[in-house]
Amino acid sequence: MTTQPGTNTNLQPSVRVAISTDFLDAFCQIPQSQQSKVRRFVEKFKADPRSSGINYEKIEGAADENLRSVRIDQAYRGIVLKPESGNVYALLWVDNHDDDYKWAMNKVYSIHPETGALQVLPVEQISEQLEDKAEEAEQERTGLYREYRDRELARLGIPQELMALVRSVNTEEDLDLIETHLPQEAYEALFLLAAGDTLREVDREMAELRQQRAEEEIDTSDYAAAFDNPDSQRRFHVVEDELELAEILSAPLEKWRVFLHPSQRRLVQMNANGPIRVLGGAGTGKTVVAMHRANYLVENVFDEPEQRLLFTTFTVNLAADIEENLAKICSDDVLERIEVVNLDKWVTQFLRKQGYDYSIDYGARTETLWENALDLRPSEMDLTRSFYRDEWEQVIQPQEIMSLNDYLRVSRVGRVTPLGRRQRKAIWPVFEEYRTLLDENRLREADGAMRDARLLLERQGNILPYRSIVVDEAQDLGRQALMLLRAMVPEYSQDIFIVGDAHQRIYRHPITLSDAGIDIVGRGQKLRINYRTTEENRRWAVNSLRDVTFDDLDGGVDEQTGYRSLMHGVDPEVHPFDTFSDEIRFLVEYLSRFDEEGLNQVCVVARTGQLLDQYEGAIRANSIPTYSIRRTRPEDRSAPGVRLATMHRVKGLEFERVVITGANDDVIPLSQALAGAVGDSDKELREKRERSLLYVAATRARSEVHVTCHGTPSRYL
Repeated sequence: MTTQPGTNTNLQPSVRVAISTDFLDAFCQIPQSQQSKVRRFVEKFKADPRSSGINYEKIEGAADENLRSVRIDQAYRGIVLKPESGNVYALLWVDNHDDDYKWAMNKVYSIHPETGALQVLPVEQISEQLEDKAEEAEQERTGLYREYRDRELARLGIPQELMALVRSVNTEEDLDLIETHLPQEAYEALFLLAAGDTLREVDREMAELRQQRAEEEIDTSDYAAAFDNPDSQRRFHVVEDELELAEILSAPLEKWRVFLHPSQRRLVQMNANGPIRVLGGAGTGKTVVAMHRANYLVENVFDEPEQRLLFTTFTVNLAADIEENLAKICSDDVLERIEVVNLDKWVTQFLRKQGYDYSIDYGARTETLWENALDLRPSEMDLTRSFYRDEWEQVIQPQEIMSLNDYLRVSRVGRVTPLGRRQRKAIWPVFEEYRTLLDENRLREADGAMRDARLLLERQGNILPYRSIVVDEAQDLGRQALMLLRAMVPEYSQDIFIVGDAHQRIYRHPITLSDAGIDIVGRGQKLRINYRTTEENRRWAVNSLRDVTFDDLDGGVDEQTGYRSLMHGVDPEVHPFDTFSDEIRFLVEYLSRFDEEGLNQVCVVARTGQLLDQYEGAIRANSIPTYSIRRTRPEDRSAPGVRLATMHRVKGLEFERVVITGANDDVIPLSQALAGAVGDSDKELREKRERSLLYVAATRARSEVHVTCHGTPSRYL
């Protein structure tokens, strides 16, 4: 056989090259002029890490004998994990010569003997005082983890080398201080124990996440097996081909495309005989899981090329963002089989194809019809105009009440104002007239159009190509929307995947999936680790929801207990001012600190569009460029200017810094939103929605949250 020029006959197919999160972080920090050289080296390394052109140098005095330095150019070097045996290599770090060596000196990469995960241990010398404290804690059985033996803690992923450090922990604050020294899975296990979970519960949860069998034996020299461990995959990703490598290096900060938490990966690959519901607080990666789930199903589960997946959500701009991000993780073949569209648009398109001769209206034309129907209100009943609208939206439409007899029998659970048979008969003409006016004018509200679409599907049978549906932000969908989704896909395994969070419900009233025919019994899941916001921001945002309970989308209660962010930073700051001018002066001074790149990562948020226009005018008057986030398009990350968005529009997005402006008492909560509430229950529901808007806005920030106001501050602060 003739060997072609340039063919590498030494490279074995089993050679595996991984890239670490640390490497990508370091790559982002080096000057762009150097990044191209690093990129070329990495491509060469991926092609053949055994090439004679790669000069491995042992690092004298390094704590880990398997670490090697590799030359990139005269100034920059990389750090590589090169075990003595096996065909596994990992890119760990890149930096200038001196800092590169300094970084590597005290790092040890070892396979945990109990979990099989490849862990990174910073082996900085623990002070004698700390060792003495740890020894004292062990002898006197003091400390936060005094009731657990070393072997029990080791089983959770705590390295033996850091056991003394763990023994020194007396409070949750102490645990936070040592977080950076611990592997992520070890910190999470310790946090769960500190939060009140039993050892058995934590042990079972961690074993499930890493898909580990109790009798499994761990080979601490098998790096290839270690890279397949779900805990290792938090930190390392085995690069499959040159195209994937190029995509990773083109956007190294978007690590969500590659690195998944084991709890996320388990949901992505979950095999379930029916719908799955995933709950998770803001920043827990629900949308990331939903996108990876869509990619996984099409690539690995769908067995017919004509089968399609529908990915839907409530708002137009969020659907546009999801479509853009799916293109970053899906191959072209997979992407062609995924349809991304917000549900209202899907309904409009579907009904048009069916020859539907009604126009779908969102208030512009139907409002006049509603006012005409209200003329039939009985004068003897002291009910507000908003009561009738809420009765229509919360009782009549969701439950498809078409006649007086239906209305007399229907349950009105959740409606604070009781109505007897005589009272229902008296007010029914309002709803009957409104429906008649809708028919005469060939109009449908969104819920009515969704009902009509579902009825068409039920009559025509399985006419859609969807094998599965993925639903994001499900808490903002109503009962008619969910019933339609159930009718759009047959009851397969893996048929519906729903993610949501009632704490972020800003549009609709509480829903129950089972009432819409979506049975999730035994398939309700939860994400508890926040990856976007700092713990300080998370706590502040959660505090804005204090003393309020939220549902789990299926009739239960969803608690915020157990949620945790793995990042720390500064506390959010509230800046009260006497006047609007003073508030603007602060805002302009704050925004002026940033260059163009930094300004693009700041979002100024206001409660209403009208209020946002006032702040935008003041910002632009000070020669600061602005970029408005629209409902109908994804954000253009390359466009210059500080981002501007209402609290509704900012949902689903994230920024480095968020400034919530105009947080005055009559704005948050918005006085108009609370007006017309009927009774305490209705007022509580409206207040809850206003608190959720503040929660959503604050949790868009990765690092900093600032809240400004003038006059009387919001009572939510």
